[in-house]
Amino acid sequence: MTETPKNEETSETSDEAAEAAETAAVIAEQAAADAEQAETAQEAAEAASTAAEAASVSAEAAAVAQQADADEAVDADAEAVADEVATEAAAPAKKRGLRRGSAEAGAKKQRSRRRRPEAEQVFVRAQAKYVRSSPRKARLVIDHIRGKSVEEARAILTHTPRAAAVPVLKVLESAIANAEHNHELLPEELRIHQVMVDEGPTIKRYRPRALGRATKIRKRTSHITINLTNKA
Repeated sequence: MTETPKNEETSETSDEAAEAAETAAVIAEQAAADAEQAETAQEAAEAASTAAEAASVSAEAAAVAQQADADEAVDADAEAVADEVATEAAAPAKKRGLRRGSAEAGAKKQRSRRRRPEAEQVFVRAQAKYVRSSPRKARLVIDHIRGKSVEEARAILTHTPRAAAVPVLKVLESAIANAEHNHELLPEELRIHQVMVDEGPTIKRYRPRALGRATKIRKRTSHITINLTNKA
């Protein structure tokens, strides 16, 4: 046995009630016209009674039609809400990203640093200009680290008892940071390809000496450059 959907039943009930209300209204109008044209009082009373009954039936049918329309609107709203809930339930939950600074985020960042093919050679450069050290003294320091790996150069500069070792170590750390940030290279795969010290401008001062003389003082500066490359 086939069942009629609820929406179709409501629609049919609403249409039938509307048709009944229209028919009753027509009958009431006809009865009112007959009452006006009645020749005797009895005929007028009968016509008025018929008109009242038709008007009552029309009012009841209109109320039924209005209730059916309200039920249909409620059913439509319920269907819309059910469809929205089903859509939200079927949609996949948004994946929350890893919290910054967490262990998972650190592991993911570490895994993202892929090693480059050995055939591809990358050069990374860092430079410090106008360092207040003479080029001759700085060159005595850089001769110890030329061609070394980054780890060896760090150890040598840390334990070198010369003042020029401090700015050279700073330039080395800057070059390592550039390689990690710009090319995703790890310190373990870097070595010093080229290191050089160029002479910068000389600052001139004077010192008073005996017999009214003045002696020139030359305060020399240096430009330190370090080029790193991945190990071949």
